[in-house]
Amino acid sequence: MEMSASLAAYEAIVGSSVVRQLRNLGEKLSGVRVVHVNSTREGGGVAEILEWMIPLMRDLGLDASWEVIHGSPRFFEITKEIHNGLQGKSVDLQKKDWRYYQDENEKNAERLRPLLEEADFVIIHDPQPAGLLKLCPNRKGKWIWRAHIDISRPFRPVWKVLRTFVDKYDASIFSMAEFAQPLPNSQFLIPPSIDPLSEKNRDLDPADLESARAEYGIDPNRPTVVQISRFDRFKDPIGVIQACRLVRKVAPVQLVLAGGGATDDPEGKAVLEDVIEAAEGSPDIHVLLLPPDAHKTINALQRLADIVLQKSTREGFGLTVTEGLWKGKPVIGGDVGGIRIQVTNYQTGFLVSTPEGAAHRIRYLLHHRERMKEMGKAGREFVRENFLLTRNLRDYLILMLAIRSGREDRIIYM
Repeated sequence: MEMSASLAAYEAIVGSSVVRQLRNLGEKLSGVRVVHVNSTREGGGVAEILEWMIPLMRDLGLDASWEVIHGSPRFFEITKEIHNGLQGKSVDLQKKDWRYYQDENEKNAERLRPLLEEADFVIIHDPQPAGLLKLCPNRKGKWIWRAHIDISRPFRPVWKVLRTFVDKYDASIFSMAEFAQPLPNSQFLIPPSIDPLSEKNRDLDPADLESARAEYGIDPNRPTVVQISRFDRFKDPIGVIQACRLVRKVAPVQLVLAGGGATDDPEGKAVLEDVIEAAEGSPDIHVLLLPPDAHKTINALQRLADIVLQKSTREGFGLTVTEGLWKGKPVIGGDVGGIRIQVTNYQTGFLVSTPEGAAHRIRYLLHHRERMKEMGKAGREFVRENFLLTRNLRDYLILMLAIRSGREDRIIYM
């Protein structure tokens, strides 16, 4: 597993004052035991964030670790339904499903209980391991539930049950204010972020780009539109295909629709099959199923793009948007969720709601190349200021200091 080691490596990107501030915060939390828990070691933005956050917390002097819960295929089918319900889809979850969900959490609690009950801070990511808190009655530290998804308009029966699992946490974290739900604990807003030195985001040699271009048959003489994301219906890959077919009526654009699955997402295979069927007969649509460790390939594809898409219909944040902006590309994103705080409409890209809207913006950008460059440059600086890992790490440190001092209800920040 790729893990960056030291904050010093980021100083040239974010500046010495930022690193100095983080070290000062780290001194105040030296030796504190922090355990992060999620449901997959690879695939998806949460795993990517934890991959860099754990070593950087350690570099600052915290005793940080990362645990992953285990579960049967049925458990992950149930938690995918919970996930979909939280994002507004009407789903049919029975009492027996919730009982199974809690039984699987119990199995994980048996394994993790000694570690979790002794930790100073436990940060539980998303719904899958949310049931662990009730199963650790002798916990001595503070527990935080971190929701990475868009819960702004949940399917009420799902939220009503899940709320009984998360309302006893000491604090909760959401990516933006619109996602927050009424809870009796203190709530914090912490948008996600990217690691600019990871294999997915670091600068690449021209030879690496040419290698990817050749491997995937991308024509250097035609505009390239790229969407990278899990094969998930909320990412609207079919809508992306429709948009590019509309553009092709007036411009010879080619589409790369690339992504993979995650071990905690059982729907991916069915969605991929639908996407392949929708793209059939179009040699200019490249549908790529990538392995979880294809970070360098994703980096190259985003850098080869003229325009990056993330046409989601629901989105907690969408790290691929920030990745595209960091690489100096204008991003056309769905006018939903966390994409709205990344894409500044008409400045770093465009927000759209339909395939027709996406097609219109693609055509506009292809006919205004200087505008594309301006947007790309503005987007990279916007990411530098707001969505790099140093800001995300700072927010977590401040949150822990606030909770430990008992002053969390006086702090509201982004």
